[in-house]
Amino acid sequence: MQPTVRTLLDRPELGLKLLTPPDALPPEALDATVVWAHSSDLVDPAPFLDAGHVLLTTGTQFERAEADEPDFADAYVRRLLETGIAALGFGTEVIRAGTPDALVDACAVQGLPLFEVPYRTPFIAIARLVADLLAEDAYARQAWALAAQRAISLAALRPDGLSATLGELSHRLDAWVGLIDAAGTLDREAPDGGLAQPALGEVVGEARSMLRRGQRASRTLVAGESIDAPQRITLQTLGGGGALRGVLAIGDSAELDQAGREVVTSVIALAGLALEQNRDLDRARGHLRTGLLRGILAGDTDLAERVASEMWGPLPSAPFRVAIADAPVQHVDRLIELLELRVEERAGRLFFGRDEDTVVILLEDADAALAEEIAAEFEVPVGLSDAVAADAVALAHEQALRALERARETKAGVVAFDEISRQGVLAFLARTDARAVALATLAPLTEYDEAHGTSLLETTRSWLEHGGQFDATAQALGVHRHTVRSRVALAEKLLGRDLSGFHARADLWAALLAVD
Repeated sequence: MQPTVRTLLDRPELGLKLLTPPDALPPEALDATVVWAHSSDLVDPAPFLDAGHVLLTTGTQFERAEADEPDFADAYVRRLLETGIAALGFGTEVIRAGTPDALVDACAVQGLPLFEVPYRTPFIAIARLVADLLAEDAYARQAWALAAQRAISLAALRPDGLSATLGELSHRLDAWVGLIDAAGTLDREAPDGGLAQPALGEVVGEARSMLRRGQRASRTLVAGESIDAPQRITLQTLGGGGALRGVLAIGDSAELDQAGREVVTSVIALAGLALEQNRDLDRARGHLRTGLLRGILAGDTDLAERVASEMWGPLPSAPFRVAIADAPVQHVDRLIELLELRVEERAGRLFFGRDEDTVVILLEDADAALAEEIAAEFEVPVGLSDAVAADAVALAHEQALRALERARETKAGVVAFDEISRQGVLAFLARTDARAVALATLAPLTEYDEAHGTSLLETTRSWLEHGGQFDATAQALGVHRHTVRSRVALAEKLLGRDLSGFHARADLWAALLAVD
């Protein structure tokens, strides 16, 4: 314990006497921490003081100033309070007998602890006591830090070393400690349920923001300000920049001292090491998943079923879907972590594997919403196949690839293959790489419309949509059928094509789709 004003008053060898009535002092004023004791008889010693100091004076300045400045005591005390000193000690019988009444009154009015130091007690005795107590406290804190670090190191050797380490840190700091994993989920905490909502939600949300930024960082968050008991939470990322493994969250009512920071630093190092070891294990599991995935796509599911059942749980049951998501470097670890969590939640029934720069996911039809979750959380395109039978996994994989290509083009998040198939084969074939050809094909019509203010392209599109029927097209456009007929004839002339045949109409329709 660091020395306080009360500590000094309670030492009988000093014989200090409190002159300020306790009821005139702010709450906890006597329990304010004393960081040093300093003596001065300057008229204005404030520039040489810091918060937490105890000022000792013999009152020489009062002898000089009281006659010239009647309110000197009030101004003197006010300046001391502005520096944040813990208390003022007045040594009697050195310069004058007793403590000036004006000073006693000023301290009572302004709420500054004032004690009288008897003649037999030298100021050096008070300063030495404060220094000794501070040294004892520093030694005790250092001993505490060494004991805590030893206990935490031993905890790290237990079977679940990471949980044991966090539990030991929570015990030593007497604070809530939580680990948010790379997927942005509360992985473990000590004690369980030690941080309630909405504070817990705010901590997890801030941790996710830190993970998305992908940079090593620390910050302090005051969580739960909307309730009666907000908590101060310190968050520190784990892992290297660009490959963050999680966020360590520590609840504390006040800022940690040097000893506390040393203990937390050791835990950050141990937690980071444990997570890196898990990362190596995850990498090995990832290679195994990739190998099994290739076997599944090749139609060999027996081996994958046996291995998956032992490692993670059974494979998804038919009908199932295949989802393929891009896995950019900055998101791949968090994406894999999220999928591992979803596998654990489902006791299997979900399988995934890396395939170059993508992640291929086999999921049951009821879990199709997982594709939306991935696209929203990581802002990546995702292709989703139709629901297929157990023997059609290769077909589902091909469908998901085509849907992923469309998702990349349209930046639509998730694209399901049935959205493409509903548009027909021509819509699927009219891809981005056909756009340049399509623009050249339609150029005669667009250029004519721009030059003459006509609507040949619109009329031609409507005419094709209505199966080449002039009457239906005229009704849709609100013009006479002869107008439609003349416009189509002009379009044929400009395009150099006879649009009476199916092939020419299909080719023109594909061009229109490609430029949409």
